[in-house]
Amino acid sequence: MFELTITPGELDLATLRRVSREPVHLALDPAALPAIHASAATVSRVIEQGRVVYGINTGFGLLANTRIPVDQLDELQRSIVLSHAAGIGTYMDDATVRLMMVLKLNSLARGFSGIRLAVLEALMKLVNAEVYPLVPKKGSVGASGDLAPLAHMSCLLIGEGKARHDGREIDASEALRIAGLEPIALAPKEGLALLNGTQASTAFALEGLFHAEDLFAGAITIGAMSVEAALGSRRPFDARIHVVRGQRGQIDAATCYRHLLGDLSEIGMSHHNCEKVQDPYSLRCQPQVMGACLTQIRQAAEVLVCEANSVSDNPLVFADDEEIISGGNFHAEPVAFAADNLALAIAEIGSLSERRMALLIDSRMSGLPAFLVNNGGVNSGFMIAQVTSAALASENKTLAHPASVDSLPTSANQEDHVSMATFAGRRLADMAENTRGILAVELLAAAQGLDFRAPLRASEGVEVAKGRLRTHVPFYDKDRYFAPDIEAAAALLGRASYNDLIPAGVLPSL
Repeated sequence: MFELTITPGELDLATLRRVSREPVHLALDPAALPAIHASAATVSRVIEQGRVVYGINTGFGLLANTRIPVDQLDELQRSIVLSHAAGIGTYMDDATVRLMMVLKLNSLARGFSGIRLAVLEALMKLVNAEVYPLVPKKGSVGASGDLAPLAHMSCLLIGEGKARHDGREIDASEALRIAGLEPIALAPKEGLALLNGTQASTAFALEGLFHAEDLFAGAITIGAMSVEAALGSRRPFDARIHVVRGQRGQIDAATCYRHLLGDLSEIGMSHHNCEKVQDPYSLRCQPQVMGACLTQIRQAAEVLVCEANSVSDNPLVFADDEEIISGGNFHAEPVAFAADNLALAIAEIGSLSERRMALLIDSRMSGLPAFLVNNGGVNSGFMIAQVTSAALASENKTLAHPASVDSLPTSANQEDHVSMATFAGRRLADMAENTRGILAVELLAAAQGLDFRAPLRASEGVEVAKGRLRTHVPFYDKDRYFAPDIEAAAALLGRASYNDLIPAGVLPSL
């Protein structure tokens, strides 16, 4: 567990990555308190003055024109939480819920939501006690905010719903007891403030971003291994080629490959004067393809770190002007676009990896034993592992279809265009798992190919990368039960074991 003081609007990607990976103990920057108190006081004055303001003393959605009596305003806020907790499906991982809760706190603490400090403190206590609401993954269209997921998150505060603590499912009363809380009676505007926002979509998309970064680092490293194993040329990574094109992502990707491949290795020297003119695209065009992926990752990161620090509530309370204004910051279109772009990058990282792996097992292309095993025929080697990679790559092509181009009207056509950002972000975890599997197979294949080149050694960076795998998976001298080796290689990638081999500053959160 690490300590984090939330200074509203100032969360960076490195911190968000850490929140997504480990428990956190939160505190709130005292400088945020005046704005929080001022916005809550503004809501109170609006009620005292009898002004009609959406979500404070009206119904919601198509019922916005229904005026709510003063004596039912607190019930209104409780009702919106309970009625909107209509999600379905398996529950979000604790890490996703924790990230969503931190994002919600960061947004509310900006002081534009009209919510009392006591509610923020209760939410922080849940996070600090590692008590995470059980939130179904499905049920949000990404406008008007992530209503269902955030309602499930908020149910716990009012003594409803369920939670998870230390891997155990518990009811609301036990969850509140562990966190040292009593159920909260929500004041006007507070239920809506908790539910309105893009925090579920953004949490899913941020996790997808961090997966994409890890996959990028793994793919660059494994791609360099495959260059050495297949006796590929280093010349396509020459800086001059990439500078004249001018694409920043491509230039930086090529730098990563040069960093790993270094000067000519023993393997490189062995074919330095060969008659081969050009390598296949899957080796030669790695900087171009991976550079494009890097550009997508960086653009998505820029959007998502902005959204992580944004106020996506509605209506918004501008205390200095004594105004409460309805808008549409809950519409998660920027998040949906960012997630769709990440989906393209994740799919292409896997697609290119599968092609390199196919090259390695083809003895006509790589010069290695067919299917990377001796005594072929008796042994099938990596034959079916490549089929697995092809299956995963094809599945990702379907999952990469843009979610943001879809929309279905909701709330009796009051909310007639939606972003589908929640699905756009949520499917990234499945895509990342597929690409991780593809890279795992290539990692095994590239290491096998390098061992077949012995006693010649690859570059220092490539040898380090191979050594990390060989700690867990030995050379294939003959066929053996294959699945555990893929799992071991995928676990290595899942632990971001190759991120340190990429130069600092290339990836947004590292």
